[in-house]
Amino acid sequence: MLVYQLDVSKKGFAAIQRVERPTPKPAPGEVLVRMYAWSLNFRDLLIINGLYPVATGANEIIPVCDGAGEVVEIGVGVTRFAKGDRVVTTFFQGWIDGPLTYPAMGTALGGAVNGVLAEYSALSEQGLVKIPQSLSYEAAATLPCAGVTAWHALIETGQLRSGQTVLVLGTGGVSIIGLQLAKARGARVIITSSSDEKLARAKSLGADMVVNYKKAPDWDEEVIKLTSGTGADHVLETGGAGTFQKSAKALNIHGQINIIGVLTGLQNNLDLTPILVKVARVQGIYVGSRAMLERLVQEVVNKRIAPVIDKVFPFDKAVEAYQYLASAQHFGKVVIRRE
Repeated sequence: MLVYQLDVSKKGFAAIQRVERPTPKPAPGEVLVRMYAWSLNFRDLLIINGLYPVATGANEIIPVCDGAGEVVEIGVGVTRFAKGDRVVTTFFQGWIDGPLTYPAMGTALGGAVNGVLAEYSALSEQGLVKIPQSLSYEAAATLPCAGVTAWHALIETGQLRSGQTVLVLGTGGVSIIGLQLAKARGARVIITSSSDEKLARAKSLGADMVVNYKKAPDWDEEVIKLTSGTGADHVLETGGAGTFQKSAKALNIHGQINIIGVLTGLQNNLDLTPILVKVARVQGIYVGSRAMLERLVQEVVNKRIAPVIDKVFPFDKAVEAYQYLASAQHFGKVVIRRE
């Protein structure tokens, strides 16, 4: 079978290699999945650039955590799936439900353990979620990382209510599915971008208000104006240290900032005053559990949410998919599909 692997001694796109490997056999408790679709995340760029930890001592690792396909073989003792079932991967193979644990952290696909950018993957039956026929493999593949992250932030910990205001930064995978989930729950959404074209697309998806942060560098003040002085109840903070301060200023009293991304770095001098006086909650979001993905899949199906896929690349053009993601031209998700 064809597999993409990363040579951890190299950096950048040169680290990505396409090789032949024997098709794996499922061990007890595992199923063999014929993969049909994958989606990329910013994390995948960090990994190829050596900015994200991978399995200790590994010389190469199969990348990518998000994938969907069909169960084609069953290992001994498997009870959750049968041949022909359509499935999607979970980000943490060992985080089933409840709080995240250190052992579960060590089961992150495409980082701590091999990922799924291969024609076939042998995976634990505990690390997969069944998907219905109404959800395409491509759409399902967008959910395990970005989708669960937004769901965890807004619904699981944020307890989003109809009528509340959600601020999402940028138009990447987490932000766009966050916009869609928030609108499905009756919330108002403010979205930021440096591109008027992308903001127009966000409006077509239901965004209530938009802010071009290049034209309005003090975008936190714009958010306050757009909310008649109150601010946002929830912030999907995908920027990191460079945007956190403005996110705090744009927050409503008793609001929640969800720390998700590190696009502008991890460290900065912070003024904690807005967090203190607004009695705000700062919540770290590290993707989520299998149970969260199961609930997200149900939400997507029941609310007829169509995950936004910007561009689809064939399996043999996976490097080009990485390059396109790195260009930051995308709106929503970048997907790889098996032809």
